[in-house]
Amino acid sequence: MIRKRGRKTEPASVEGLPADWRKQAKALRRYGGETPAVAIERCADDLEATLVERDETTLSLVEAARESGYSRDHLGRLVRDGKIPNAGRPNAPRIARRHLPRKAPTEPRLAETPHRRETSNAQIVQSIIERGIE
Repeated sequence: MIRKRGRKTEPASVEGLPADWRKQAKALRRYGGETPAVAIERCADDLEATLVERDETTLSLVEAARESGYSRDHLGRLVRDGKIPNAGRPNAPRIARRHLPRKAPTEPRLAETPHRRETSNAQIVQSIIERGIE
């Protein structure tokens, strides 16, 4: 389902889909669509169960670092300081995915972007004349 916010149209979050699907099922029932309503509700139940299972999954510090963008050492400090609950044992910490902090993705720096070969319009036209349009 797509939600409208202001003038922009945004897709619903995965977490919000079960509630959206249940609203759709309710609307279908009003118009006699019992069978599709039941199917949509079962999908909502399945997705909710999957989301709960995903959030309860525990990760080692290495796995958590790979997924969060933070270093293993930083995550270990957060667990030691009690800022993130330890879902593992002492000296073998684990982090539940639901407690995992996420680093905002960064834009690559100009020096890190791959260099593109410069092609002029004249070269493009010449190539089309010689080879035709492929």
